[in-house]
Amino acid sequence: MFSLKNISPRGLSFLTAFALSVPIAILVFFIEHKWQPAAISFAVVLAGAYLLISFVLERFIYRKIKLIYKFIYQTKASKREETYYKYILPKKSIDEVREDVEAWAMGNKEEVELLRANEQFRKEFLQNLSHEFKTPVFAIQGYVDTLLGGALENPEVNRRFLEKTSSNVERLTNLLNDLDEISRLERGELNLIKQNFVIQDLVKDTFESISIMAEQKNIRCYIKKGFESPLTVFADKEKIRQVLLNLTENSIKYGKINGTITASMYNTDGNHILVEMSDDGIGIPEIYLPRIFERFYRTETGRSLDATGSGLGLAICKHIIEAHGQTIHVRSRVDVGTSVGFTLDTRKD
Repeated sequence: MFSLKNISPRGLSFLTAFALSVPIAILVFFIEHKWQPAAISFAVVLAGAYLLISFVLERFIYRKIKLIYKFIYQTKASKREETYYKYILPKKSIDEVREDVEAWAMGNKEEVELLRANEQFRKEFLQNLSHEFKTPVFAIQGYVDTLLGGALENPEVNRRFLEKTSSNVERLTNLLNDLDEISRLERGELNLIKQNFVIQDLVKDTFESISIMAEQKNIRCYIKKGFESPLTVFADKEKIRQVLLNLTENSIKYGKINGTITASMYNTDGNHILVEMSDDGIGIPEIYLPRIFERFYRTETGRSLDATGSGLGLAICKHIIEAHGQTIHVRSRVDVGTSVGFTLDTRKD
């Protein structure tokens, strides 16, 4: 079926010339009352109009369209592309060209927005990185200057300042180790050693290893009642232990005195196990939730409560879970608490 939508420039030229030549031929016939002059007029006008319109379209319209395409792709055309520009492209309709240009503009707009978002992220990352390094470095500098200024002769003062200096050096070391860890994760250099293990047993080991930290705030860690039945997962045990440690440490840092940390496990679809770590701590405002897995991102409340952390714990958790091909999510309400959940594969035989 004939369609004007995909008509070529030559077809458009012919139709336009035909539309001009027919009324002129009819007019000549009514004037001369002979069909020969009318036929000659029809043929001459059709040929002349076709050549003229085709020339105008090719030289002044589709030539510009070719230039638009070359600008869009911004590359020096190969021989194959030159053939495309010369012979195939002119067959496109104006509507198709408009759609192509609009699609390019939309893609270009999305790319620009992504670049702006990345630039903003880069600025915030550098600002946060600078802040995380400056705090311990300035503290170390202050203690060393004080010792060199005369406090070194006082045994009580110099020991206390050296202990604080050592603590800040340890913080710097942990920060560098975390940066190295997340850099390797982002480069895809994480080698997973997967095995079958009972997730409840690993959670219990995690709670025991961090019990001293929990006792300082009298926080009780336990597996939720009804979820004690062993569930076997297939994952890198040590990496998942790191995830559980990071999540539990966060729950303790931002938890309330005499609070609780609850672990629960669900067999969701027979192929995946959902692990959730929940607390009844201060919670996270909803506006901050989309960004908490970013490197160094911490709310002002979080930064004031945890001055020693690197701000990379949740980012590392996210990379480890994604390296397993799984997902991690967070739910939180201010003064109610936070739940972080992630999925793992069930056991492999």
